[in-house]
Amino acid sequence: MNLLAPLLTAFAVYYGIGLLTGYAPRVRFRFRKVSKPDLSRRQLWLIQAGSDLTTWQFMAGSGAVGFVAFVLAAMLTGAWWLGAMPAVAAAAVPQVFYARRRSERLRRFREAWPDALRDVLAAITAGSTLVLALYDLAEDGPLPLRSAFVRFRSVSRMMGVVPGLELVKEELGDPTSDRVIEVLVLAYQHGGGLITEVLRDLVGEITEDLRLEADIRSDGTEQRIESRVVLIIPWFLLLFLTATSDQYQVYYRSADGLIVVGIAVGWSLIGLVIMKRLGRTMSERRVLVRSEADPEIGRGW
Repeated sequence: MNLLAPLLTAFAVYYGIGLLTGYAPRVRFRFRKVSKPDLSRRQLWLIQAGSDLTTWQFMAGSGAVGFVAFVLAAMLTGAWWLGAMPAVAAAAVPQVFYARRRSERLRRFREAWPDALRDVLAAITAGSTLVLALYDLAEDGPLPLRSAFVRFRSVSRMMGVVPGLELVKEELGDPTSDRVIEVLVLAYQHGGGLITEVLRDLVGEITEDLRLEADIRSDGTEQRIESRVVLIIPWFLLLFLTATSDQYQVYYRSADGLIVVGIAVGWSLIGLVIMKRLGRTMSERRVLVRSEADPEIGRGW
């Protein structure tokens, strides 16, 4: 207090002299602007997974699943803290389900492109135009791409070919699809005799990428399954023993049991983060998009 009073007095005198002489110091307070969460990125993630849910519906559903698992585990064991990890695992089930569904859906899009481009090449070689060849994909193209090109056919007739292709790109939301659509846009705008050559090269590149992706996915499947089993099985065993054995119930209802479970939850979460880091595969990023609403720019959720 003895030091604070002279400091405040000196500051008041300095500020007063500044006001009188016209050189008062400017005091500015900077407030950090908190940006709103990018809901469009999450919503696009759900759309690409083939879901009609909104972001809040998805989060509420995940929370409800986790809460039900928490209540059931607490009722079975008699210790509420034993329901923490099962609740976290159950709340993550919708995320895992839709992530797998989205991955499979985007993979079907990628695998359909070589056949679609071969159909376009065959139509152009037979004397058709690029636009008519793309229209034919709505009826005769690979099944995963037909719905997108049905909308392309209607939009392109109203707004133009390039906006229609941009709509297809945003709907599919895949780096391989971005690359193909950009090539098709350039082929439509500039044309020329190199269209068939460029499309043949593109088919070869995509086919090779798909083969490499399949090899990487098959090599990592066993490790992913083993890591999840190692994480989940001990907790199911603990719940089973606590629900069926009086000795386990007495111990894990005590303060010592709470400490042990808390430490186990912490180590399980650390192990989960490490496993995700080690097992993560570097997917191709979407760089040919005009918006930032792309789940692949970050790491999903």
